[in-house]
Amino acid sequence: MTAAPDPAPLKVLIVGGGIGGLTAATALRQEGHEVTVFERSKLDNEAGAAIHLGSNCNGLLRRLGLFAEDIGGNPTLGIVQYTAAGNLTFNLDLRKPNLLWKHSWLLVHRAHLHKALYRFAADPAGKGNPAEMKISSCVASVNAEVSTITLENGDVFKGDVVIGADGVHSITRKQVSKTAKPFGSGRSAFRFLIPKEEILADPETRDAVDGDGRMVMWMGNDRRLVMYPCSNNTLLNFVAIHPSKESDMPGDGWSTGGNKARLLEAYKEFCPIVRALLSKVNAETLSVWTLLDMDVLRSWTVGKLALMGDAAHPFLPHQGQGGGMAIEDAVSLGVLLGKGTRKEEVKERLRLYEVCRMERAHRIQEYTRLSGRDLEEAKKDGKELNMMEYQSYCFGHDEYDHTIQMLRKSNWTKTPDRFWRMPVAFGSMPGPRQDSFGLPHDGLQSTFVTASIKFRTSRTLLQNFFPSPAFSFSSPGTVATASIRMTTLGNMSWLGGGGYNFSGLFVHGVQYTKRDASVLRGSYCVVVFEDLADAILSGREELGMSKLGASIQVHQKEGEYAAGIDWRGVQFARMRLEGLHLPNSTSSMSAADKAPAMNDKLGEAEEGTFCYRYIPAVGRPGTADAEYAVFIPSEGASQTPNVIRTMLARKGDLAFEARDRQALPTLHHITARLAEIPVYEVVEARIDEGTGVEDLSQAFRIE
Repeated sequence: MTAAPDPAPLKVLIVGGGIGGLTAATALRQEGHEVTVFERSKLDNEAGAAIHLGSNCNGLLRRLGLFAEDIGGNPTLGIVQYTAAGNLTFNLDLRKPNLLWKHSWLLVHRAHLHKALYRFAADPAGKGNPAEMKISSCVASVNAEVSTITLENGDVFKGDVVIGADGVHSITRKQVSKTAKPFGSGRSAFRFLIPKEEILADPETRDAVDGDGRMVMWMGNDRRLVMYPCSNNTLLNFVAIHPSKESDMPGDGWSTGGNKARLLEAYKEFCPIVRALLSKVNAETLSVWTLLDMDVLRSWTVGKLALMGDAAHPFLPHQGQGGGMAIEDAVSLGVLLGKGTRKEEVKERLRLYEVCRMERAHRIQEYTRLSGRDLEEAKKDGKELNMMEYQSYCFGHDEYDHTIQMLRKSNWTKTPDRFWRMPVAFGSMPGPRQDSFGLPHDGLQSTFVTASIKFRTSRTLLQNFFPSPAFSFSSPGTVATASIRMTTLGNMSWLGGGGYNFSGLFVHGVQYTKRDASVLRGSYCVVVFEDLADAILSGREELGMSKLGASIQVHQKEGEYAAGIDWRGVQFARMRLEGLHLPNSTSSMSAADKAPAMNDKLGEAEEGTFCYRYIPAVGRPGTADAEYAVFIPSEGASQTPNVIRTMLARKGDLAFEARDRQALPTLHHITARLAEIPVYEVVEARIDEGTGVEDLSQAFRIE
């Protein structure tokens, strides 16, 4: 069978070249896709401010190969909180080794991170095809159904998927909601950077930065000042959050030039050290942002379009997770649109992206809103922010691992009739009846060599092996027929071309009378010994066969065949065929000669083969979780064995030997019973060789 060619790479159009868009471009190019990024700016105006990279998003960047320490990222070594008057209220030392979070909580200059992400997305030396960067490209409209974007200059670009990473004032969001618009939260933020050396040089301010990586906050009722280091601890980043009316910001502009006088006025009631810090601000670099919020969107996707980052869920800055959530979105999309994703799967994968991301992003949004309330407001509503709960939920998450598992679960549901066996945490189990994707194996090229000895024996003894009164012999006589079959399988596709040996005892002429009085006829499988654990487990759990582990040795040479079964060197069964020869002619072969060996089906060529499934209940000895008869019909097999050569034996010999508890601690009770079976007469001894092995998927529970 010729393998299907790998799907062509997807053409991915990303609207927006910010941190989220560039992370998505990096993740998707590394999956082999053709990525184009459309950015309205010249990519030369990233804010002069810093960004938090918590363990949750720092680890994701590291997966992509970007180590923020290499671009000046500072580890957060402590969190200190003061009142507006300068009184200490909180001091958390984070310098001790962190055993909870695998990755560090870093503080990074936004421009440095943005530049690094641009390089990872566009550098030809990176993994995959470099993303094409179209700067100064203003997107006028998007068609989500046919995945096209139209620029303001009229140029149209066609892709397989469109990702809206165009921020809080998103154009692409209009495809998802015509009415959703960001609104002012009532807060704005001055942002600015001050060189650390300037603060240390001033006796009035040097104590504010006593340490190499502390985040320091001064909290007023309706305003706060946050300071933390970046750029290898050479710059201090400041965020001054205050009522919007006090920064006199026109319209709803974003990142508008600030006013130093307004800044100083807004914090005039704070302690002297805060006022001294703010006096050092360079008015020319001072920026002010209106902090925007937005009602929760019911959906982030439509057609072949998905929103991410602030386009999907604008974040207030109070917990520093806006960038982190955009990075998580990007990596989730990279997983869901991974290498090999077909064009026709895009819509489904985007819907799964919503399932992966919406609950988490919205929950962290709510945490952020709670932490941004005025102090008086927080006292009145009584809704306290549980910081341990928040940190555990936020930092203790890896979106890559989460999305990978969600994708696995989605793929599992596409083939609900898969076989599941323990351990179920790893998904459905590949085996003889399905591959890793739940599809059947091609067993036509597999090989088998089956040696069988059919013999007459005591019916009254054999019927003691029947597990329920529903089983009986079709004939009332005291003599019955049974077979020992020894099979060697090879070139098994489900074993990567390998094989194994098994041997079983089968009782012929058996019938099962159902509760409605109807009858099934076939052979009953008493026990099977196999030398491969995978085959034993699948046969026991999926088919209900009574399979046990043992070592099986087979020796075949011209005219002779010998095999033995042992457990850790203690042999308890053997069979031998002598005088092997080809039948004189096809016309002279008996019906039994012509009948193909049932090889993997392990039964006589009757209506089928019976076995009995019994699963014990945990903690309740003698009680079954499952107990019922199974039938494997001869008709309806997915693949029919092809006997290439049959050899008959002039003599066949078999024997079971009882062993004591010391020699066979787990099998002595079985070998003792098998050794009781008398051999009245060998009816037939033969070897069948051929290709094609059934998977027995036609097996069913009788009642």
